[in-house]
Amino acid sequence: MSVVSRYTVALHILTWMALVSKDKTDSVTSNQIAASVNTNPVFIRRILAFLGKEKLVTVQFGAGAGWSLAKSPDSITLLDVYQAVEQKPLFELHHSTPNQSCPVGRGIQSALHEFYGNAEDAMKKELSQSTISDLLVKTMADPQNRLIRRETSQSRVDDTREVP
Repeated sequence: MSVVSRYTVALHILTWMALVSKDKTDSVTSNQIAASVNTNPVFIRRILAFLGKEKLVTVQFGAGAGWSLAKSPDSITLLDVYQAVEQKPLFELHHSTPNQSCPVGRGIQSALHEFYGNAEDAMKKELSQSTISDLLVKTMADPQNRLIRRETSQSRVDDTREVP
């Protein structure tokens, strides 16, 4: 799976956990998270492992087993999440050395390295300026969520069928 997809799922996980943590303090299971993401709980646990290594989430074993946010959603930046799940540079160069007899082949990698580095730095700067709380606010502001919140205002957030 691509880094971009892992990153998107990681953001979804943390945003959902931030929403749920507003109404309850219990840990959440990978099955509950998977219901929101609409994917396999095993894949969710893999992403949670990345997030756990960076101390963005914690796991509890035994009674009340599950996952919790390790930090306030206000203090988790989108860059923190990106760095937790990113395993490679955003842009990769050729997998094999270009033809060094060709003028483009000789110079393309150093030229791209500079462009890619600048683009990645700009992206990271942007991601550092927003938090999981910011993402939750924008997510819940979606017009479809306003309708759902109105319809389910008397339901608890821990019912994953009602959580987007």
